[in-house]
Amino acid sequence: MNDYINKLLHFFQVQLWQETAESTGKLKRMAHQGVRVLYVMIKQLSTGELNLRAMSLVYTTLLSLVPLIAVAFSVLKAFGVHNQIEPVLLGLMEPLGERGAEMTANIISFVENVKVGVLGSIGLGMLFYTIIALVQKVESAFNFVWRVKRPRSIARRFTDYLSVVMIGPVLVFSAIGLAATVMNHEVVLKLQSIEPFGTLLLVMSKLLPYFMIVLAFTFLYTFIPNTRVKLAPALGGALVAGALWIGLGTLFATFVASSSNYTAIYSSFAILFFFMIWLYLGWFILLTGSQVAFYLQHPNFVLMGGQPLLLSPRLREKKGLWLMTMIARRFCEQQPAYSLAELEQLTALSNENLTDLLGILEQGGFLVEVAGEKLAYTLASDINQMQVGDILACLRSAEEQGLSRLQQHTEPMIEQFFTRVNEAQNTVLQELTLRDLATGNTE
Repeated sequence: MNDYINKLLHFFQVQLWQETAESTGKLKRMAHQGVRVLYVMIKQLSTGELNLRAMSLVYTTLLSLVPLIAVAFSVLKAFGVHNQIEPVLLGLMEPLGERGAEMTANIISFVENVKVGVLGSIGLGMLFYTIIALVQKVESAFNFVWRVKRPRSIARRFTDYLSVVMIGPVLVFSAIGLAATVMNHEVVLKLQSIEPFGTLLLVMSKLLPYFMIVLAFTFLYTFIPNTRVKLAPALGGALVAGALWIGLGTLFATFVASSSNYTAIYSSFAILFFFMIWLYLGWFILLTGSQVAFYLQHPNFVLMGGQPLLLSPRLREKKGLWLMTMIARRFCEQQPAYSLAELEQLTALSNENLTDLLGILEQGGFLVEVAGEKLAYTLASDINQMQVGDILACLRSAEEQGLSRLQQHTEPMIEQFFTRVNEAQNTVLQELTLRDLATGNTE
């Protein structure tokens, strides 16, 4: 028994984190990667960070739920599909059982009582503010999962959030209406009486809600984070989140059905109590799927056990100088500036590390942002005047800003030693410019 436990511990501590040989079967490599992701996910969930984000989103959702549905109702009414809001809400509230129908009726009645003409300009502004606050909070949570420090710009927030609020509901409810139309088509109805098409269509109709959930989650994972998310990882995270949504929804429905004691204790507040728990579970599931998508897109973080990559001073100098060289080479070739997503892919750095390095170089006056739809960077001054020694000094002294001379001072002997080291480095670098580094002329 002890030998078995020791082997199991050795597998999770050593063998699992070793690089899988290329000669190993593809299925075995995928299984190893799946176990790694599962291990890292459990480790990450145990920290409680996603738990805090999910609870924060519950509060924001309660404030903005009615305004959000009211705006969606107004937009959908213009397209004549507003009557589909209530069935969708009933589907989302299904785990609440009979209380779900009651909660849906209450929300719809609140929405019907919202009269834009009575609200006035300030009330209308507050209405949209609560909606924008929710989407911004969601983006912040997704950016945390994807290690993205920089949120969208104000202009991009306005356009992107507006498209989510205005166009998103139209696309979702149009897809639902289209699916319902297809299932009620004459050809489909005739096929239902023919086997095995009848059984196949029955199974498809049962799986349709799951597919719709996966499709919606895939869109959110691709669109919401302020970084480039590939379709395959987003779909993988959505499949996991969809399965959790169905599974936890079934368990929660069982819990609510057997909760007569809670109803006796909380009385009329019980419905709000259960609604808040389901909101929390929904956001937690959504963020968990996003975390899975992140690890599927960045397998190097899985091998690191989910820990963030902390750049040492030496690595920061190497990576920072490499960044400057790539950007300078692009400049010399008269090609469009690298976007943040392209630099992230080329350097294999996380968005967090890359943003830190670019911020240091931008603050040092070596890089500047390029105006456009995508965040891109190019050189801030003449490439022939940029000294490699100055770039290294900027990268090396990034954290020294704000320190007084007294804090930087050491013994005279130590100061003299570092002065000689800097002089020796300057002798090696001499007049080496960034252009020399970009063109390979370092002799």
